[in-house]
Amino acid sequence: MPSRTAGTRRPSAVRGGGRTPTPPRASRGGVRRMHERARRAWDRPLTAYYVILGAALLITTLGLVMVYSASMITALRYDLVPSYFFRKQFFAAVLGAALLLTASRMPVKLHRALAYPILVGAVFLMVLVQIPGIGRAVGGNQNWISLGGPFMLQPSEFGKLALILWGADLLARKQDMKLLTQWKHMLVPLVPGAFLLLGLIMLGGDMGTAIVLTAILFGLLWTAGAPTRLFVGVLTVAGAIGFLLIRTSANRMKRFACIGATDPGGEGAPCLQAAHGIYALASGGWFGSGLGASVEKWGQLPEAHTDFIFAVTGEELGLAGTLSVLALFAALGYAGIRVAGRTEDPFVRYAAGGVTTWITAQAVINIGAVLGLLPIAGVPLPLFSYGGSALLPTMFAVGLLIAFARQEPAAKAALAMRRPGWGRRAGVRWKSMRRRVKKRPSGER
Repeated sequence: MPSRTAGTRRPSAVRGGGRTPTPPRASRGGVRRMHERARRAWDRPLTAYYVILGAALLITTLGLVMVYSASMITALRYDLVPSYFFRKQFFAAVLGAALLLTASRMPVKLHRALAYPILVGAVFLMVLVQIPGIGRAVGGNQNWISLGGPFMLQPSEFGKLALILWGADLLARKQDMKLLTQWKHMLVPLVPGAFLLLGLIMLGGDMGTAIVLTAILFGLLWTAGAPTRLFVGVLTVAGAIGFLLIRTSANRMKRFACIGATDPGGEGAPCLQAAHGIYALASGGWFGSGLGASVEKWGQLPEAHTDFIFAVTGEELGLAGTLSVLALFAALGYAGIRVAGRTEDPFVRYAAGGVTTWITAQAVINIGAVLGLLPIAGVPLPLFSYGGSALLPTMFAVGLLIAFARQEPAAKAALAMRRPGWGRRAGVRWKSMRRRVKKRPSGER
């Protein structure tokens, strides 16, 4: 055999006596296949339908658990049964589930027909709030109506739903007439109508709800394709008005001063709520202290079952629990964006964009305040915090998203195939979820 020459090396040899590293083709191929499967799963017709329904129900269910845990001490402090607030929230959740189911089964034409009645009703109730003897003040804000006994109604929560339905119907009709290319038709009467609702809200001093309503207005304009200069102009005007309202209120300036606060402060403890919210999150660790084991809810943390329920969640369920809540809201928002982006119906696009903006913006404002990144705005965490007035219209809005997801042509076909008796009418017999065979005639073997 011929001997090897001195300069000949094995292909796998490298300087230093090692071997050339082979690329991890198997692992890269596995990641690529997983990504492809995830993409195909997300592109299925009913994915958005199931994600919206599942995420909303999980958030509501977990919210009921946390409301019960966070409100027990508050109920005992007022000489009530420990489950007092939970019972009220559970009753509201049952009513909300009925509204969700009703909204999800209603045709789009009926949703459009309800736009003006809901708007007129919301404005009427918001006017009643300002009448002495009818409106009630809670926490310094005049934005409640007593319904008798322990039940109260906050009409401004229904104003959010009214703005979405009315604004979506208005923009859709103008798009059909090809008027949205003119800035005056895009702004009028949408912006004046929104300012009417904002004025009624600000008469009661509810800055947090006004911020959420402003975010919905911007969401509608953005979905309608407002030019950047027009969008920036409206944003500048709204920002100037907001700055003026904040500068003229000592309470609102105090809330801005408590951003990132870790010390409750001196006399009067101006940053008590912000600081103890951080304490609750910090003491939760990775997996929390366990359900019912929160320390801050024993009186140190105000509004533990409403505005700051996310802090109690972090203390009892830890980082894992809070990240789960964030993931559910992210899934709900992403599915809402998919519904708005895939439809050909302009009303569905604007309404889905408005609802998605509402839920995600309010969640960001609430969680940002608990984390100390934003001022405390006094808005509840959607579907999660205690409060029937906030839960009912939000669940109806989720029903809107579900109805819109069902209206996609591919989703319609997939749902029709799952109806009872469809296979018999079509003359097929289902053998599995993926395979079907033709029925044989009676004499055929």
